[in-house]
Amino acid sequence: MSDSPDIPAQSQDSMPADEHAMTPAPDYAPRHPGSKRLDGKVALITGGDSGIGRAVSALFAREGAKVAIAYLDETRDAEETKRIVEEEGGEVLLIAGDLGDKAQARTAVDETVARFGRLDVLVNNAAQQFWAEDLREISEEKLRRTFDSNVMGYFFVTQAALDHLEEGACIVNTASVNAFMGMGELVDYSSTRGAIVAFSRSLAKQLMPKGIRVNTVAPGPIWTPFIPGTMPEEQVEGFGSQAPMGRAGQPWEVATSFLFLACSDSSYMSGQTLHPNGGIIVGA
Repeated sequence: MSDSPDIPAQSQDSMPADEHAMTPAPDYAPRHPGSKRLDGKVALITGGDSGIGRAVSALFAREGAKVAIAYLDETRDAEETKRIVEEEGGEVLLIAGDLGDKAQARTAVDETVARFGRLDVLVNNAAQQFWAEDLREISEEKLRRTFDSNVMGYFFVTQAALDHLEEGACIVNTASVNAFMGMGELVDYSSTRGAIVAFSRSLAKQLMPKGIRVNTVAPGPIWTPFIPGTMPEEQVEGFGSQAPMGRAGQPWEVATSFLFLACSDSSYMSGQTLHPNGGIIVGA
C-alpha cells in the first residue's frame, strides 16, 4: 500500500486549479528505474502540467521519451513539470493554449513535430469539471466549456496527430471511473468521460488496420488539482476515504497504466480500459 497522507479541507476558485497550491502536494514521482521502454519516442501529453499529466510526463521521460506538454494557462505548474522532466534527463517542450479550439490543437501537434521531428504517443488528458448538485445549475457556458475541453479537444488533437502517427504508434485517452458508475454532482463531466470511452473503442477499430493502438485509463479518486478546484471545501477533507482501499490514489499510481498502454508491453491490447481506482468494481 502507498503512503496515504491526511488531506485537509481546502478549495481553489479556478478550474483548472493549481498543483502548487495543494496541501499536501500530490505525489508524481516514479518509483522504479527506467528500462528504456519509450527510448527514442516522442510523446505529446495534453494537460501535462499537473496532476496525472505531470506524473505521466515524469515517467515517460524516465523511460526515454521526449515530451511535449500542452496546457491551458497554468504556467507556474508547467514550468515545474518542465524542470522535473529535465531532471529525469528528458527533453521537453511547453505549449500553452486552449485545445478546445481546433486551430490551437493543430498548433500543439505541429509544434511538437517541428521540435522533435516525429510523434509516436499521444496522451489526451487535459480536462475540466464543475460541481453541480442540480442539473439545472449547470450553465450553458460551463456545459460547453466542459465538453470543449473534455471531448472536442480530444477529437481535435487526435485529428491533427493522425497526420503524423505511424504503424506502432499509440493513443492513450483519460476517462474516469465516473464514466462507468456515474456521479450525481458531476453529470456533465461524467457524460464527457463516457463519451471518451466510446471514442476510444470506436477509434481503436478504425485505426487497427493501420497498426495504431488506442486505449483508455479510467482513474478513480486521485489527489490532483481537480479535487480542491471542484469539490466543496468540507468534502475535500479526507478525500478518497470512500474507496475500498480507504484512501485517495496518487498520480504516480495512475501514470504506470499510461506507460503500460504506451509501450510494447501492451502490444496485444487496443480498445481497452485500465482502472486504477482503489478497488472500485465497475463494468468493462
